[in-house]
Amino acid sequence: MLKIFKYIFFDLVRSRWTYAYFLFYLALGFVMLFLSNDVSKAIITLMNVIVVLTPLVGTIFGVMHYYNSREFTELLLAQPMKRSTIFIGQYIGLSLSLALSLLLGLGIPFLFYGLLRSSAIWDFGSLLVAGAFLTFIFVALAYIIAISNENRIKGFGYAILMWLGLAIIYDGLFLISLLVFDDYPLDKFALIATMFNPIDLSRILILLKLDISALFGYTGATFKMFLGTSLGMVISLLVLCMWVVIPTWLIYRIARKRDF
Repeated sequence: MLKIFKYIFFDLVRSRWTYAYFLFYLALGFVMLFLSNDVSKAIITLMNVIVVLTPLVGTIFGVMHYYNSREFTELLLAQPMKRSTIFIGQYIGLSLSLALSLLLGLGIPFLFYGLLRSSAIWDFGSLLVAGAFLTFIFVALAYIIAISNENRIKGFGYAILMWLGLAIIYDGLFLISLLVFDDYPLDKFALIATMFNPIDLSRILILLKLDISALFGYTGATFKMFLGTSLGMVISLLVLCMWVVIPTWLIYRIARKRDF
């Protein structure tokens, strides 16, 4: 698996799409810092971009990479190698290359603006951690969809629908349910519902670290009130880890059982 991971990782690092992804975040970081001239304000603005854009990019790259490298994958499958090793290696290589582009793209401008001398360094760290988690989660979900669908059109369609569901539709349905059942105690429901959406979890993780009560929505305020800042962050990280581990295990399971 290590050889496959190294090949995929270094191949993707040299890809023009990876450079474009890196340059986008590099430019975005400089623009946000130039306009706000304040590290904390730039982090808040970037949060709204990262929790939506990073899952979308991970979803598209995951599906696109699987279908575009199908011939290479078939060549590897003809070798005396475990199928699960091939797909897990490809997944880790792709996820790590995207996460590295995000970390470097945002890290360089903030370091240039004196992040190490700022008190917002831990807030920025939570932003990068959330972005990295979302990358690994949505690449894994995209790989599951792509492996399960031979048809490219169906694969892309299901992947985009999955992103729309978690990024937009889920929040809409959640808010509607809060309005409809406003007379009932919904605190536990809000906590449980949030755990089923990694985008909401990542947003809460950043907000808990920023400790800005004005930006907390209903779920974020409930999370903080019942679990506290430190405990809430620990639980958020543990659930996000499960969002990485379970899809990765599903990739492993599908790769072992499916006849390619």
